[in-house]
Amino acid sequence: MSDSRTVFKRVDYDLAGLLHYIDVGDIALPDIQRPFLWPATKVRDLFDSMYRGFPVGYLLFWSNDSVDGNRQIGVGEKAHRLPQLLIVDGQQRLTSLYSVFRGKVVVDSDYRPTRIEIGFRPRDGRFEVTDAAIRKDPEFIPDISEVWTSGKASYGLVKAFLDALKAKRPLTADDEESISHNLDRLFDLQKYPFTALEIAASVDEEQVADIFVRINSEGIKLNQADFILTLLSVFWDEGRAELEKFCRESRIPPSAASPASPYNHFIAPGPDQLIRVDVALGFNRGRLRSVYQVLRGRDPDTETVSVERRQQQFAMLQEAQHKALNLTHWHQFFGCLLGAGFKSGALISSENALLFAYSLYLIGKTRHAVPEHELQRLIGRWFYAAALSGRYTGSAETAMDADLSRVRGLNGSQAFIETLEKIIADTLTSDFWSITLPNELESSSVRSPALFAYYAAQIKLGAPVLYSDKTVSDLLDPSVKMKKKSVDVHHLFPRAWLESTGITDVKAINQIANFALLEWPDNIEISDDPPPVYVPKMRTQFGPTAWRRMCELHALPSEWEKLPYDEFLRQRRPLMAEIIRRGFETLAGPAQP
Repeated sequence: MSDSRTVFKRVDYDLAGLLHYIDVGDIALPDIQRPFLWPATKVRDLFDSMYRGFPVGYLLFWSNDSVDGNRQIGVGEKAHRLPQLLIVDGQQRLTSLYSVFRGKVVVDSDYRPTRIEIGFRPRDGRFEVTDAAIRKDPEFIPDISEVWTSGKASYGLVKAFLDALKAKRPLTADDEESISHNLDRLFDLQKYPFTALEIAASVDEEQVADIFVRINSEGIKLNQADFILTLLSVFWDEGRAELEKFCRESRIPPSAASPASPYNHFIAPGPDQLIRVDVALGFNRGRLRSVYQVLRGRDPDTETVSVERRQQQFAMLQEAQHKALNLTHWHQFFGCLLGAGFKSGALISSENALLFAYSLYLIGKTRHAVPEHELQRLIGRWFYAAALSGRYTGSAETAMDADLSRVRGLNGSQAFIETLEKIIADTLTSDFWSITLPNELESSSVRSPALFAYYAAQIKLGAPVLYSDKTVSDLLDPSVKMKKKSVDVHHLFPRAWLESTGITDVKAINQIANFALLEWPDNIEISDDPPPVYVPKMRTQFGPTAWRRMCELHALPSEWEKLPYDEFLRQRRPLMAEIIRRGFETLAGPAQP
């Protein structure tokens, strides 16, 4: 706005009043906010803060009843079709409070209707997320929604709880007084005071979006992807709706009635993740910080905002999103991961690496016309290298931006292929295979990229499950459903036996190099026997050739069962690194000049 007048006023509410306005539809959620719910633990902490009388932050509303397409909180129709107030900041708090106080269903982060259940122990005023144990504990009110939805007065609630608790255990007069007092405090949370800042109705949508970004950027409540989603809601609501629909359907297995679906076994993306793919493809950028201003149409030199410039930038984003949400592109990309040995999301250590690999797949396919068979191999190698080296686990945006700068301005498929292959070669050097990777395998992390790459390599090399004729590939197939998982991660040197020898450090026991995949009946049979006892028994089930191949593909040193534990780990890590290298080499990179 051109003058210096404030564009908001301060209004005080109590919680009961706010909930009533939501009930009748006078307060609604505008499309510049996310329809996602806090984790239940954060809702629990919110109630605890309110119960203690702590401040829980102000709310920001927009006084405007003429904006169409506003989301309302909860499920079902409202008495008033057009809301008087739109929530700009504080949606997560109000949605959570509304769900609990009204016992209402809301939409969670997986786009599913859900209810939040918070338990309360009147004895000491303790809040907990409700679970099976709390439901059985007479000390708890397992679902505090009942306090306000039952229609009972405070006296009746207190009496009913005390009577039920006295039937389980004796209560002193002090107990009854303390419990009664704490229940009254809980009941009176509906009187909790909130301060709201209401933005004037004269402020337009673009300014509201700008205010939203400015107030949140100070407290780092939202990331840069959220800022861009804010602009989508204001200037291209259909695009945001497409993203949310795609993400919602990616969580639902396809049916005969709806066979075409983004559902897959690798990732159930969020809109904030897919917007990164859009931006990488449309603007060649990994950092999102500056993209917000680009999409607003702001000229970086003059700082002026141009409607025409904004429309041009959104046209580029729309074209990129059309390609990113193309189901053929989406599912063909997952073929790259399958071809690299990564059977499912269970072997994906970095969703950043997956999403950026998808961005490069789209760039190679739509911009450089790389033939599909070459692109599949190239992106499979790229993902293998990026995931194994942890390329996008630190400063992901910086790494993405640097990689995108290398492919920006390239002409033709060969230049694109050679550029990515050069980055791969510079990453997976001889020192990486012989020094860095064995050191990375000195870890107890079950989410280690090196461990997942090892399993992927075993899949590529056709390795059998240890002590089995079945393959690792078959038993890690996510499409095979069993009542009990088909394979177990087995300690080659069992934990109980190691502890009996004085090795009690969990990190030492759970070393990656002490793991192998077994069928669960074999794991049960081996139990806590030491290797010198169980290995000879297992060996009798296989011929010499099959046994040698099995030990080789499981990176087991010769006569490993006779080695001291520390020496076994020291010898096995380089052998595991060699299996990972062999698996990578099956992806058939081009011959080096």
